[in-house]
Amino acid sequence: MKLPKSFYTRPDVVQIAQDLLGKHLYTCKDGILTGGVIVETEAYSGIDDRASHSNNNRRTARTEVMYLEGGVGYVYLIYGMYHLFNVITNEKDRADAVLIRGLEPTEGVEEMLLRRNMHSLKPNLTAGPGVLSKALGIDKKLYGADLTGDLVWLEDKGLVVPPEDIAAGPRIGVDYAGEDAQRPWRFWLKDNKWVSKAR
Repeated sequence: MKLPKSFYTRPDVVQIAQDLLGKHLYTCKDGILTGGVIVETEAYSGIDDRASHSNNNRRTARTEVMYLEGGVGYVYLIYGMYHLFNVITNEKDRADAVLIRGLEPTEGVEEMLLRRNMHSLKPNLTAGPGVLSKALGIDKKLYGADLTGDLVWLEDKGLVVPPEDIAAGPRIGVDYAGEDAQRPWRFWLKDNKWVSKAR
């Protein structure tokens, strides 16, 4: 079952980041279905989080989609080569987001390998936000995409993740955010090989 709009519009982005663990993320590109189980996320609060692109109500052409009502995708490019996929949450103008960092592939694995130019299934296929987007065919065309639509969506398949199976720690790559960099807003499934590794 696709996650409904009401899942995304809840006010607590940190809780949503945890709730997304165990949910399935899918894309359908050129008629090819690819996807898997979300195993790692990071929460970003738009109002008072120096690690967020929308901190202090910053509005640019890139971040404008963050101010829409929750339930759309926010895709941006880093290092000139990797697209990162975020789920926008909360009500309109709150600009909260959850970065999807790790995925355990379950559907369309052969297509994912082709997109990543890999020949065998290894964790680095989708263990990391940039590589998972490449494997799923996520690019700027999905900027602002409706997450209840047919291009990119998330599903609840009934997998219940016990709280004791979830680990939490500081987010990765946001050292510039000062004290906010230490917020334990990165969540992952313990002992899951598809979780990304910090550099």
